[in-house]
Amino acid sequence: MLQYPEYTERLCRLIADRFRDEAIELVAGPTTGGVILAYEVARQLGVRSIYAEREGGARVFRRGLDIVPDERTLVVDDVLTTGGSVRSVVDEVRKRGGHVVGVAVLVDRSHGAVEVGGPLFSCHRASTPSYQPDECPLCKRGVPLVEPGRGQV
Repeated sequence: MLQYPEYTERLCRLIADRFRDEAIELVAGPTTGGVILAYEVARQLGVRSIYAEREGGARVFRRGLDIVPDERTLVVDDVLTTGGSVRSVVDEVRKRGGHVVGVAVLVDRSHGAVEVGGPLFSCHRASTPSYQPDECPLCKRGVPLVEPGRGQV
């Protein structure tokens, strides 16, 4: 979906409108999808955006991107499944002294079972089955696992 700017703009408008009255000062997202969303939501809110890159097992702000103490921050990402990427950005915002006002995603696949570190808004909720490795039909057939952006696991 992020390859189509007109649709991305519309979905980001849903997020911006939800948080418009929350005095957001900064929008932050994880690389990769979160960069696009953070930029577009921030543009619509008239604030700045930053992104957190992977470093070890965490996300960090590099390249001179930083947070002003108590800066009211909205964390955005494209898809929420386990919450790992979003929580890592939330942790980094708080570590840098920012105030997380909320978290927004395009698609929530967590069934509301994931704590993200703030109020959660999603444009869409989707049901995605998950399996233990010994119950996975693809694993049983020997299909290799591929993680987007990382390749074969």
